[in-house]
Amino acid sequence: MSGEKGILYVVATPLGNLADMSRRAMDVLAAADVIAAEDTRLSGRMLAHLGINGGRLVSLHEHNEKVRVRGLVDQLLDGRNVALISDAGTPLISDPGYRLVNAAVAAGVRVSPIPGPSALVAALSVAGLPTDRFVFEGFPPPKQGARSKFFHALREEERTLVFYESCHRIQMSIEDMIEAFGGERQAVIARELTKHYEQIERGTLKELAQWLDTDEDRLRGEFVVILAGAERSAVSAESSYLAHLLDVLVSELPTRQAADLAARISGAPRQHLYREAQRRRQALETRTSRS
Repeated sequence: MSGEKGILYVVATPLGNLADMSRRAMDVLAAADVIAAEDTRLSGRMLAHLGINGGRLVSLHEHNEKVRVRGLVDQLLDGRNVALISDAGTPLISDPGYRLVNAAVAAGVRVSPIPGPSALVAALSVAGLPTDRFVFEGFPPPKQGARSKFFHALREEERTLVFYESCHRIQMSIEDMIEAFGGERQAVIARELTKHYEQIERGTLKELAQWLDTDEDRLRGEFVVILAGAERSAVSAESSYLAHLLDVLVSELPTRQAADLAARISGAPRQHLYREAQRRRQALETRTSRS
């Protein structure tokens, strides 16, 4: 073991346009002892195009990260510098790398960011929706039932919402958003950012669903979906409606049955409604005992 630990560099790489690669990122990748890449084939082609030796590439993806971490941390502790890259954009943002960074920090290794492209930030910067407060929710669940519950749980979120989605599920996700948030909610679809076929479309969710339907080429590539947050007045109205609904149901039905029925009527998450129904049941019993 050498006396000095190496550095783990978290390096952002282009989303598509290789001209977006920073000079600093290129220098770090050229000097790194090891480059941990999500897909060594894709990264190898990128490095070759940039004139960087890719012979030090090792794979680090969601299926092998857990077993790779120990070996990479050992190399860092032995004084070697490791550069972490993903297929595109900034590592760890809906990409592998968390376990490695977490283990490196725990081992006392310095972790240094080499900032650059990020689909999340790129899409937000051109969306035309509020960016002072936003929440990134990553990829929605792939299965329809879980995805619907996922969106319904966010209906009262007032911050701008940002999602990633694949070409295989973009239409289904937009349809589920319409069901959860309403077809008139303002949104943006950013497709193939920085690439030749980049498209940024703005409108209501209903309009964006129609836009996707009219050209199958619009279903290709990678997507960022940005959704306007709920208006405060709408949140208050929905909260008042749910409160009244639960009060009526709890006064007539057992707590679990009241929550189940309220979820079926409103589409709101059942777990949230059950907790609220329990609280209202206790309040009702307290009022009854006092009278």
